[in-house]
Amino acid sequence: MTGAGAVAIANAEHYPWGDGCDGWHLLRGDDLSVIQERMPPGCSEQRHWHRSARQFFYVLAGEAVLELEGECHALVAGQGLHVPPGSAHQMRNDSSADVHFLVVSAPRSHGDRVAAPAPENGPA
Repeated sequence: MTGAGAVAIANAEHYPWGDGCDGWHLLRGDDLSVIQERMPPGCSEQRHWHRSARQFFYVLAGEAVLELEGECHALVAGQGLHVPPGSAHQMRNDSSADVHFLVVSAPRSHGDRVAAPAPENGPA
């Protein structure tokens, strides 16, 4: 990992995930990861938690719902939410437009993910 220049989704490593979602590694270090993601309407990630990674989800454009330990948080552009390690969560897009957001993880979250069941108070 070097500081060789500006990074954007145009020159970052891209990966598809889920049902039509996109991710771009803006910073990919073992101790810190910054990913920009795009989630189409009606999509969600699988509910999960991380053994070690602390995460911060920050909405750049659109509207998202981040379920955290059974509580749903509606987030719009300019808002974010901290997800501590060991906390079950799920990001989803219930709106009619794409949502673009950043996921900052320390340490990186890839390889640290554990599937979590839906919360007891109903599906997330």
